[in-house]
Amino acid sequence: MLWRIWFYLLCTLPVLVLFIPLAFFVTIPNGYKYLYWIARNIWSPFVLFGMGFWIKRLNTFPPEGKSMVIVANHSSYMDIMLMFRMRKTPFVFVGKKELVKIPFFGYLYKRAAITVDRGSVESRQKVYESAHKVIEKGYSICIFPEKDYLDEKILLNSFKKGAFKLAIEHQLPVFPLVFYDCKRKFPWHTNFGYFGSLRIKALKLVSTNGMSEKNINLLSLEVYQKIENQLLVDPKKTAIEAIELWKRFKL
Repeated sequence: MLWRIWFYLLCTLPVLVLFIPLAFFVTIPNGYKYLYWIARNIWSPFVLFGMGFWIKRLNTFPPEGKSMVIVANHSSYMDIMLMFRMRKTPFVFVGKKELVKIPFFGYLYKRAAITVDRGSVESRQKVYESAHKVIEKGYSICIFPEKDYLDEKILLNSFKKGAFKLAIEHQLPVFPLVFYDCKRKFPWHTNFGYFGSLRIKALKLVSTNGMSEKNINLLSLEVYQKIENQLLVDPKKTAIEAIELWKRFKL
């Protein structure tokens, strides 16, 4: 529990110290790239290092610069920091609306991310309108597509279709990432976790050229199976170990 409190302190301190310039950047045209630079090069390393984590990339990542839809499995708060460290070229998160209620952070989050109320059809529709504007600026979109990702007993929850609909609509490639270790080393549940390396693997870009709305389900399933397979064949079986540990704890 103390380690979790320390995590929240690490997340909060840079936001408070840098709040004035950050608030300025979100109000000016094209200011997001400066906000992104701070999130990637100051905030994320500060939190990761302070928590005792370091990143281990397992392979070569695709070239920077091209817009894409980035997706990954989601099993930890640490996924946010890892994602920022993956790309120098700015991308914009699509995330849940509830986070706007967090003091200071919520003010920035509301203006920097594309927020969605998952219980509102209208809100989900507005995501596509906002994403279109972001893509026109040359940015990528980042979405964690899992449903009910807080369930520690499931290796990889089924995917929502929004990310794949967006990719096909704009004919953008889907870039799947696999986060192997966060489910064990910093899961949602506060009783587990430990320091160490966080392994990340970039899977091949999945092209959407020529796809239409009828291909959304197949594209979603293809990406799901690619990520799930990597978690299953992981020689360290870290995510599977996390599930077994959770099951024993619940018993």
